[in-house]
Amino acid sequence: MADDAEKPARDYRETVFLPETPFPMRAGLPQKEPQILARWAEIDLYHAMRAERQRAGAPLFVLHDGPPYANGAIHIGHALQKTLKDFVVRSRFLLGYDVDFVPGWDCHGLPIEWKIEEELRAQGRRKDEVSKAEFRTRCREYAAHWIDVQREGFKRLGVIGDWENRYATMDYGSEAAIVAEFHKFAASGQLYRGSKPVMWSPVERTALADAEVEYHDHVSPTIWVKFPVAEGSDAARGASVVIWTTTPWTIPANRAVSYNPDIAYSVYQVEAMEGGLEFEPWAKPGDRLIVADKLAADVMAAAKVAKFRKVEAVDCQGMVCEHPLAALDTHYSFQVPLLAGDHVTDDAGTGFVHTAPGHGADDYAVWLAHGHREIPDTVDPDGAYYPHVALFGGLKVLETEGKKAGKFGPANGAVMEKLIEAGRLLARGRLEHSYPHSWRSKAPVIFRNTPQWFIRMDEPVDTPELGGRTLRETALEAIEATAFHPAQGKNRIRSMVESRPDWLISRQRAWGAPLAMFVDKDTGQPLHDPEVDRRIVDAIRAEGADAWFTRPAADFLGSHDPDRYEKVEDILDVWFDSGSTHAFTLEGRAHTRWPADLYLEGSDQHRGWFQSSLLESSGTRGRAPYNAILTHGFVMDEAGEKMSKSKGNVVDPERVIGESGAEIIRLWTAMIDYSDDCRIGKTILQTTSDAYRKLRNTVRYLLGALADYSPDEAVELDQMPPLERFILHRLWELDGQVRAAYEAYLFQDVIRPVLDFCQDELSALFFDIRRDSLYCDRPDAVRRRAARTVMDAVFERLTAWLSPLIPFTMEEAWTTRYPDAHSNCLRVIPQTPAEWRNDAEAARWAKVQEATSVVTGALEVERREKRLGAALEAAPKVHIADADLLAAFDGLDPAEVFRTSQATLVAGEGPPGAFRLAEVPGVAVEPLRAEGRKCARSWRILPEVGSDPRYPDLSLRDADAVAAWDAAHGKVDA
Repeated sequence: MADDAEKPARDYRETVFLPETPFPMRAGLPQKEPQILARWAEIDLYHAMRAERQRAGAPLFVLHDGPPYANGAIHIGHALQKTLKDFVVRSRFLLGYDVDFVPGWDCHGLPIEWKIEEELRAQGRRKDEVSKAEFRTRCREYAAHWIDVQREGFKRLGVIGDWENRYATMDYGSEAAIVAEFHKFAASGQLYRGSKPVMWSPVERTALADAEVEYHDHVSPTIWVKFPVAEGSDAARGASVVIWTTTPWTIPANRAVSYNPDIAYSVYQVEAMEGGLEFEPWAKPGDRLIVADKLAADVMAAAKVAKFRKVEAVDCQGMVCEHPLAALDTHYSFQVPLLAGDHVTDDAGTGFVHTAPGHGADDYAVWLAHGHREIPDTVDPDGAYYPHVALFGGLKVLETEGKKAGKFGPANGAVMEKLIEAGRLLARGRLEHSYPHSWRSKAPVIFRNTPQWFIRMDEPVDTPELGGRTLRETALEAIEATAFHPAQGKNRIRSMVESRPDWLISRQRAWGAPLAMFVDKDTGQPLHDPEVDRRIVDAIRAEGADAWFTRPAADFLGSHDPDRYEKVEDILDVWFDSGSTHAFTLEGRAHTRWPADLYLEGSDQHRGWFQSSLLESSGTRGRAPYNAILTHGFVMDEAGEKMSKSKGNVVDPERVIGESGAEIIRLWTAMIDYSDDCRIGKTILQTTSDAYRKLRNTVRYLLGALADYSPDEAVELDQMPPLERFILHRLWELDGQVRAAYEAYLFQDVIRPVLDFCQDELSALFFDIRRDSLYCDRPDAVRRRAARTVMDAVFERLTAWLSPLIPFTMEEAWTTRYPDAHSNCLRVIPQTPAEWRNDAEAARWAKVQEATSVVTGALEVERREKRLGAALEAAPKVHIADADLLAAFDGLDPAEVFRTSQATLVAGEGPPGAFRLAEVPGVAVEPLRAEGRKCARSWRILPEVGSDPRYPDLSLRDADAVAAWDAAHGKVDA
């Protein structure tokens, strides 16, 4: 037994080889990261990485940056996205690629216009009092400010790229390129001007494309309206066709009623009304109503009809009705025909669809399909009825100003009152349903007939690029040729492209790239003259898009008569702007190529940038501008709810960086499944910080253990102990996993296995077992040298593998060990020798750790019961019934494996009272106490302590090590 009371003859602490490193346990990331950023800036890290790869003849990889909008400081969604892009850039550099990444910004569009309008109102000025040139200058200055702010925010996250040559859609060269792309569509015949109902935002006073619309729950009034039959079968005469709609304001624009020939309709007569009502219903006994048979009961219930009967079936073909407002004003005295259309269903409503061709896509299509061409204009750009609309002129459909902006105006109520006055309202109610809203203003939108410019989706295009295919066909083929991460993204964008309408590209605003073309006033056709187009593009390249708005038409038209042509001053859809970025970022620049290898954005961009880029490039080049698409989900709070300032659940990346460091945001990004919506908050960030500390402590331990390590002390593989051969096998295994994960952009599959490796196999196994050897073996001992050789290999790989994800920490670790070396970021992932693979050692250590878990369990009981203190006080007797499991310990020191002073392995089941774990059958442990004396240096309890007379309180191994240390330090002879 150890005599703990006996004092050692000497203080041996100076002879113990404890880890030494200046790498601090506390990271201090908020202070350390800016220092590392400054060093990277000093060496121009991104261009240094490119130069290094180009000298090595590395293959090129192009990530094209989807431009964030230059409006406001960066938010956590920005941080997620730009960090993911940085993972791609850095990991491709690590894998040996030369990576081209040019950050960019989207600058045109309504949000900036609104901000400038707010500034003007604060100065007591209206937008129409400011010249277009001044207004656009203010917009440009506003965007430039936020580009600078966001750029610094992204750089603070550690994002690398060609920041000095960033792109912006408002740059003169960019605007010129965007207009040149527009001219390609015009020249190829894909552009046309059409008058059709488009989604219109009265609040923003502009048309919106599908990608600019989102759907929210909305409460709308619902009405059932009677259209008296003017012409039809005998059964239909004296009856009324009943329609149902959630947009009463469109009744003045009604020109037809649609039906489906496959639906059964009948005339129903009202027999009796419900009693005891607090109001007098509008239906009366004797009324004859025509509705779909399937929906008759629902219609009668809405009208408070207690009893009704079916008169007879009717055929709607050729039927004509009166307008329900005809009795109030001759403006509505026109006939309302019934038109067959397959968009009509009997799932809800009445089985008929009120048809206002100026206010609905289906309405417009069925109206044209039946040979009608005249589309009524009833609502102006501000969302009010035109003065010529009888009974309702000037009334607002939607309020556009003040606190009520975006709310329904008086139009709905006025229409319902007039229908009551005319005796044509059958019933009304309210319905909560999904309704389109502008994704910028969040205000409801309306369908409104207006002349706009469109790009055809289904017209064959006879250009070399499209070869007679339509734009839709070309885009769908391009989707099939694109790789998607995750794979389900393909179906999502494909379904959108399959069903999307023609591309609406004109906007009635000021801040954007113009539809810079001239239209013949007589024919309405665009002027196609390459010289005119060249002069336009040259002027915009020299002076910006302002040149189009400020210079006279004669400057561009050359020999053409300015009086003959209309100068189009609409601006392009901002999605056309951003969809054209490939044209001026990937084409015409050195050391890049078109198409890009990857586009990376949020999953909402299947309808946005991914799709606009696809359509723009397919229409001008016959294929997508990318080979692959990667999407990420949205960032939610810890409860899975959308973040908002009103809820107080917003996570500000700048605050996280100031408190914990950008590295924590980066590690969080690496650890999540970014393909789905992800969560962040205080608790999650604390968990991330805990994981970071474990990684940092692993690296710190390696640095300390490798102090003064020299390659001269390396041990060859065939001399390595089994434990070291197992760790090298795990490095070989992880190397393959890390490479494959980075190639597939699966960053979670890098960090999680590496974290597990650091915790389970390094800290809990390798470091724990080898701690005694590292501290107490002589420096030239093979076991200690082997451990340090393997630690060197681990350090070399960890600092490379994790460099794309937590580059600040890996840079700090690398420069701590190699102060004069180049940046860790310049490294290529180290090659891992195939001979490190050792499946036999992996199988052995899986078994060894099973048995070890039983020993650990037994010792925990002894410590809890105060029968033992430290594990070094134990000498467990381990009974192993499984011969294969027992054989796994061949060549191993069980005491070393169990981290005890002594241990004995015995074949067999063991005594009944031994400790066992149900999950490890056949292993039983007797937790015996170690016998002998306690070594004053290693604290192991061994009978041999004191055998060397020179060192009477040391074990033989420690005596030998101290003798060597004394000799090296000139104290005694070894």
